[in-house]
Amino acid sequence: MTRYVVTGAAGFIGSNIVKGLNDRGIDDIIAVDDLTQGDKFRNLADLRIADYVDADLFYDAFADGHFGTVEAVFHEGACSDTMETDGKYMMDNNYTLSCGLFRACQERGARLLYASSAATYGGSSSFTETPEFERPLNVYGWSKLLFDQRLRRELGPGLAGATRQVVGFRYFNVYGPREQHKGRMASVAFHQFNQFREQGKVRLFGEYGGYGPGQQQRDFVFIDDVVAVNLWFLDHPEQRGIFNLGTGRAQPFNDVATAVISALAGRPHTAESAAAAGLLEYIPFPDALRGKYQCHTQADLAALRATGCDHVFADVQTGVARYMDRLQANA
Repeated sequence: MTRYVVTGAAGFIGSNIVKGLNDRGIDDIIAVDDLTQGDKFRNLADLRIADYVDADLFYDAFADGHFGTVEAVFHEGACSDTMETDGKYMMDNNYTLSCGLFRACQERGARLLYASSAATYGGSSSFTETPEFERPLNVYGWSKLLFDQRLRRELGPGLAGATRQVVGFRYFNVYGPREQHKGRMASVAFHQFNQFREQGKVRLFGEYGGYGPGQQQRDFVFIDDVVAVNLWFLDHPEQRGIFNLGTGRAQPFNDVATAVISALAGRPHTAESAAAAGLLEYIPFPDALRGKYQCHTQADLAALRATGCDHVFADVQTGVARYMDRLQANA
């Protein structure tokens, strides 16, 4: 039986990848995580795995061959808090650990599919997977970029020098089920679901960066699409490189808010009608985020499409409606 490893398996993207593998009938999965935050167990409770290994124990044991033959490692384990200011902690988790895992995968003959981030682009106005557009605004973005750069140096720009497949995914703004443990780093859709249920309205940032209230734009990508692209690359081991994983479509935060409100209020709303009805409120942009905030992101999908991956991504209206249905079903 083919064995897989998912690090960060109890986290948002990791647990959804485990589910995606389960949906294919695959359950010989080593789930790796740190369950200090114990309620993350809920993300794995309904899934099938072969074993759970604490992150503190896994990496050295894997390098020593303790887990036998592993076909692929989905490396989703990281510190994903973009507001974390402890640079040593960030680099230990996102860079040093990833470098060791990469070396172990190459030595053990395992493929590596890992989480990079759109935060590598930071202050750039273009989002193409080349160095001139990489301008991280925080230590999180830099920790992700440094690992990408390390692989480019060792394997070449397209990571073609790897003995087995290596693929990095620059995730844009991912939302969907199994993110409830993420606290302030959960998606705006998740927070707005809870705001609406508790207060009967949702909140968005007001004017900032030359954008009107709620008009800042992001490339919002539904978790089911993220899983589908990861599994597409699993099915195409000849493809290597660093790829954007977003929809290629920037949409304003207002679109997310109106999708949430429309789903929960039971009738369609625009931003204007929601604001007029008191269902949408704009709040001052927080000082703590000034100079550290991306007002516009939009994945350039040219490199992804060039591989032959033609996955069709859900827009905000479709993806958020699906998400609200699932949240309401589990509320």
